[in-house]
Amino acid sequence: MAKPGDLLPKDIRLIDAIIKKYEAKKEFLICILQDIQNVFEYLPRKALIHVSEKLEIPLIQVYGVATFFKAFSLIPRGGHTCTVCLGTACHVRGAEKVLDKVKRTLDIDVGETTKDMDFSLKTVNCLGACALGPMVVVDDDYHGHMTQNKVNEVLKKYSTKI
Repeated sequence: MAKPGDLLPKDIRLIDAIIKKYEAKKEFLICILQDIQNVFEYLPRKALIHVSEKLEIPLIQVYGVATFFKAFSLIPRGGHTCTVCLGTACHVRGAEKVLDKVKRTLDIDVGETTKDMDFSLKTVNCLGACALGPMVVVDDDYHGHMTQNKVNEVLKKYSTKI
């Protein structure tokens, strides 16, 4: 019987197909991890072990790459990713208050995922849309000039549970 976190045979086949796509070359580790994350929405521990074995590189090296880049996640993410910009322009316009409202509304902290796996919350130092700050991005949708009062309205677009 499979334990939580175990990879199913179909999962192994998917990972093997990704590795084969890159000819099992070590120099494509980042690409392989990106593709695996696209399939699973995060990098399962057993997948990293499997990649380490197949590419014949130390597991610590695989983990090093997976933890170095912020784009990778070692924990399951929610169906929607909510990103709050804390860059200088957003900060001076009240981004911290917006972030506090998002945290209260979702009942999670930065780096966490809601219990129902609906949302994950993260922050960034700049989204490059300074004139529109404070900025909140949900998935790939940018919401500018955010205020505490607009948070629920924006999050409701992505979930009926808000």
